[in-house]
Amino acid sequence: MPLASHIAVVIPCRDDAPYLDACLAALAAQTRPADRVIVVDNASTDASAAVAARHAAVVLHEPTIGIWPAVARGYDEAVADADIIARLDADSRPHPDWIARIERAFASDPSLGVLTGGAEFYGGTPLQNYLGERWYIGGGHYWIRRWLGIPLVFGSNFAMRARVWERVRDQVDRGNAGIHDDLDLTIRLRAADGVRYDPQLRMPVSARPVQTLSGLSRRVFKVVSTFAASWPEGAAWRRSESAGWRRSEGAGWRRSEQAGTDAATGAEWIRESDDWAPEYGR
Repeated sequence: MPLASHIAVVIPCRDDAPYLDACLAALAAQTRPADRVIVVDNASTDASAAVAARHAAVVLHEPTIGIWPAVARGYDEAVADADIIARLDADSRPHPDWIARIERAFASDPSLGVLTGGAEFYGGTPLQNYLGERWYIGGGHYWIRRWLGIPLVFGSNFAMRARVWERVRDQVDRGNAGIHDDLDLTIRLRAADGVRYDPQLRMPVSARPVQTLSGLSRRVFKVVSTFAASWPEGAAWRRSESAGWRRSEGAGWRRSEQAGTDAATGAEWIRESDDWAPEYGR
């Protein structure tokens, strides 16, 4: 099967010129370069746009402040000619094989629609980095997967086929700056979209979100705001009606195949083989 012919990387940025410079340098060092890098300057007052231009990125200007307005603008631009739209943030520092892993994953599985991975925090204390990886991002992956039945799409580290964005672009709350764009996107996805999590696809990201209690609390509260804005689309019972899910005692919504037992608690668990993909990216 041929590899994807065109991969575009979308980066929203607001007043993050130093981080963006390091991010774009990491993208330039990829073993498989991006076919296009799109930086959406979100009304920055610093040199972010100039930094992007110096790295030969496509620079778009989105005056409506907020990650959703910015990334939606970038996705709309990318979908015109990209097979795969990859996304990271200005403070992401992708490993040299990040794009190559994405390309291999999509080439090996035509049913794969969205691929996401985890985080490696940098810039914080060892405790902050650990809590960010295991509690903030790791906890998000765990609980969202249990509730929605598919992996959480991590905004600093994911890629999707252009057709997925074309399907959901008018369903997401793309103008709402007060919600998590990646969680809102996850809520609009379905198992049929082929959402996969690859634990090997990891992204170094800044520990800024977990370095202050106020910043962390604000981000956690936005989870509530995101579900409230999309309700009842994000309700487990609503998703179960069309996807063959059933309620397991004490374990949330689970699909009915591949049942087992948790050795530690004795609770029933069901592994969804279609959304856990450790083989991707290797």
